Amino acid sequence: MIIAIIPAGGKGLRAGIAVNGNATPKQYLKVGGKEIIVYTLQTFQKNKLINKIIIAAEPGYFNLLIKLVKKYKLNKVKLIVEGGKTRQDSVYNALLSSGADSADLIVVHDAARALLPNDVLTNAINIAKKKGNALVCIRAKDTLIKGHKTVKEYLNRDEIFYVQTPQIFKYRDLNVALRKAEKENFIGTDESMLVNKTGKKVNIVEGSVFNFKITTKEDVEMFKILKN
Repeated sequence: MIIAIIPAGGKGLRAGIAVNGNATPKQYLKVGGKEIIVYTLQTFQKNKLINKIIIAAEPGYFNLLIKLVKKYKLNKVKLIVEGGKTRQDSVYNALLSSGADSADLIVVHDAARALLPNDVLTNAINIAKKKGNALVCIRAKDTLIKGHKTVKEYLNRDEIFYVQTPQIFKYRDLNVALRKAEKENFIGTDESMLVNKTGKKVNIVEGSVFNFKITTKEDVEMFKILKN
């Protein structure tokens, strides 16, 4: 079985737009009459390799998500669970609720990466099937420097990648990584960091520039342009 986990518990206030005095998290902003998270969920709904989708979200958005699942016929969404204090906690909550077997593949993808190409998702899943895991990345194209106010060092961009999602791991490997992190009180920036800390090699697979994470208001504007 291949299970997608969509962590959507973040407030995303950098991209938030005030509604009645409150900022709407980026994943629930409407673009083209449809919430951003719906674009993300539809990608996984349409992909033939995905069997089940689990969303981790703040309880205050459960009713909205239930309405969206019904409205857009997202029948692969089988569970909506409460997100945690961190993304890591949200993924762990969803993982423990997944009912997955040891060798099932878990596909973790940011709710705010709403333009994931289907071929990138399919390729990553197929590589994970063969090699045990897959980390979607794009190779750095620009000149990269290290410094503060002035240039200290130029980095070799041939060995630099920008990490994206999805990140795909066998249930047992991700579970071990999350339990280890919890025990050590370690908060990673993503799942690949946690799995890597257990000694597992993580396979890099090709991503897409379109698969950017909507984080700021400028990102929202770019998404609007690309959807037109």
